[in-house]
Amino acid sequence: MSGQDILLETGTNELEIIEFFVHEKTEQGPRTHYFGVNVAKVLEVVEAPEGLEGSEAATHPSFLGTIPLRDLILPVVDLSVWLNVERAKSVNEPIIVTEFNATITGFLVSGVTQIHRVNWKDVEPPSKYVASMDTNCITGTVQLNDRFVLMLDLERMLADLDGDSQAHSSGPGVYSEERYRALVADDSTSVRELLRRNFTEANFEVTLVGDGAEAWDRLLAIKARVEQEGGSPLDHLDAVVSDIEMPRMDGYTLTRKIKEDPVLKVLPVALFSSLISKGVEHKGHAVKADAQVTKPEFHGLTAKVIDLIRRWKAEAAA
Repeated sequence: MSGQDILLETGTNELEIIEFFVHEKTEQGPRTHYFGVNVAKVLEVVEAPEGLEGSEAATHPSFLGTIPLRDLILPVVDLSVWLNVERAKSVNEPIIVTEFNATITGFLVSGVTQIHRVNWKDVEPPSKYVASMDTNCITGTVQLNDRFVLMLDLERMLADLDGDSQAHSSGPGVYSEERYRALVADDSTSVRELLRRNFTEANFEVTLVGDGAEAWDRLLAIKARVEQEGGSPLDHLDAVVSDIEMPRMDGYTLTRKIKEDPVLKVLPVALFSSLISKGVEHKGHAVKADAQVTKPEFHGLTAKVIDLIRRWKAEAAA
């Protein structure tokens, strides 16, 4: 394992972005739009076969059908259609093959540039106006070289393609007889709303924030209150729930900071992300996360957090 791999695993607030672009057809000629996604979601980049076209019978206009990829049948989505951009077609267009939410999908784009290492603090969240839009698919922007690159919410895209984002929260709900308090950090407006609903229905008082930096500020305020008045952070908060990919401060870094803090380390932390799989759970263990749940298991997350809080309280009382 390289030193760079280690840096990415220990909550240093870094990530690697694969930058790609879509050529838009305009009267003045092609206009290029640059986008990025976390390399952790990318399996490989392959060349699109000739004649790949959508069908009127497709479940969504952006769905181009499937192609064989070794032992896989790969569904392919035209990213430009979903972005409502008329793509200026060219030869040798690439397909970015991704894996997240336990799903492998190919995204057709105009081209791929390179992989960049950046710090999450350099990824600016979208404006409150953009973030509040139902159609928002941008989770942040980052300046790379001489241009701004838009970070895409591919999870939101797949939810839209499914035709029912509420399906991700299907399944029996859970309920706690005792009222608990949770600080929840996620950069997706739609995911925050689902988390708010599920935790509220489970008898939680929920505080929602849009990234790890905002969550850390809230926790520092609790720490200051404890240091002034005495007691424990658990007198004010029962659990922290955090996404991993977030502008300014990611979930791994937030967890590491909590667990390294002599006052706040008593708080249980659950990570909730499409990136979590058996192959990367060691990253959460490295920063001492107390639980890790894969999106989109919303009710599974709520049940896990309730169980985590109950175990914490039982151990404290022992």
